[in-house]
Amino acid sequence: MSIYPMSCQKEFITALTGSLKENTFVKLSLANYQGSTESLKNCYVKRVHIKQEDKLSVTYRYQTKDIVKNYSLSECVTVINDFIVQGEFRHATLFTIDFDMVFEFLNKDKTTLKKNKASHTELLPLEHNIKKNRLIISEGKSYLQQLKITDEKGNVINSSQDKFKQINHYVELLSPLIKNLPPHKIVNVVDMGAGKGYLTFALYDYLVNVLKINTKVTGIEYRSDLVELCNDIARKSNFKELQFLQGTIIDSDTSNANVLIALHACDTATDDAIYKGITSQADLIVVAPCCHKQIRKELEKHKTKNDLDFLLKHGIFMERQAEMMTDGIRSLILEYFGYATKVFEFISDAHTPKNVMIVAEKKSKTESQKLEILNKLKETKTYFGIGFHYLEKLTGL
Repeated sequence: MSIYPMSCQKEFITALTGSLKENTFVKLSLANYQGSTESLKNCYVKRVHIKQEDKLSVTYRYQTKDIVKNYSLSECVTVINDFIVQGEFRHATLFTIDFDMVFEFLNKDKTTLKKNKASHTELLPLEHNIKKNRLIISEGKSYLQQLKITDEKGNVINSSQDKFKQINHYVELLSPLIKNLPPHKIVNVVDMGAGKGYLTFALYDYLVNVLKINTKVTGIEYRSDLVELCNDIARKSNFKELQFLQGTIIDSDTSNANVLIALHACDTATDDAIYKGITSQADLIVVAPCCHKQIRKELEKHKTKNDLDFLLKHGIFMERQAEMMTDGIRSLILEYFGYATKVFEFISDAHTPKNVMIVAEKKSKTESQKLEILNKLKETKTYFGIGFHYLEKLTGL
């Protein structure tokens, strides 16, 4: 163990440089930040391979965010050396496959350096070299190019990276649910409020070209210009059983739907979608609700006195309560009509808030179970002062 002001820093940097040269470097951490950059806490360094070049990736961890910067090997060594020499980070640990080395400031003038047994026996994988296992790949997909997600070579455009991740996240969520469907000659999917069709195209592609399922997908969209655009892309992509129709959710024909999907249908439009799924006896109903105005109006109108009324005087709590009550009652009604429901958090893309997704899979209910659900629904409405839920009116409960 060394206890000298400058020799410890030099020895540590020499060991770092040597581990990079000999390819024994695993990772490095800097802690106990005492510098002037506000809210910076730690730094973590790992080796990556970007565009056929070795680099060191540094994650600067702040109180509320992480910032990642990639440096050449020599640049990063200089950055780390400056941090240590100037005393900004008071603790540094180098991990190699030969040894671990810990550098630390004891006080203003004294430092220590300890060399310990290696805690890693293998190098970490170079993350940028690992090809992500996407269910939807970017190469050879003309619809992705026409939707301006990829270029003509199949490379994801930088500005569309988040959208591409969103598409894959969506398909990953639906994949096990689709695989659990009872066998059908044709899986008939209706996507309510399809918009520009990003997710509709990806789901069709996955079902037909990956799972090899005999599938028909219909996207319902109110805006006629988007319907025309999506049908044109479907034709050019030779997606013969994918079509887009202009119309509203409530007026759409879903009589043959095995799977009904509605993402971000606003307020009671989600109830319209659920109702269409129930009446068509779809095997799978998937909705990600948006806005919860109808039940909020009911809560504000009646302002029932109960053990939780103190919460609802705050607008933000009223909003969250309305969201929970709206989706909770939706789940109860779905269960009454013979569905097993799951509610979980769904991140639709990197730049939007977290959403709730309700998944309902067809499952029979006994009459006693249905009566119990009705009683629970009645008690809940009475306790919270809810006159009616829009989905109740649609279903006739």
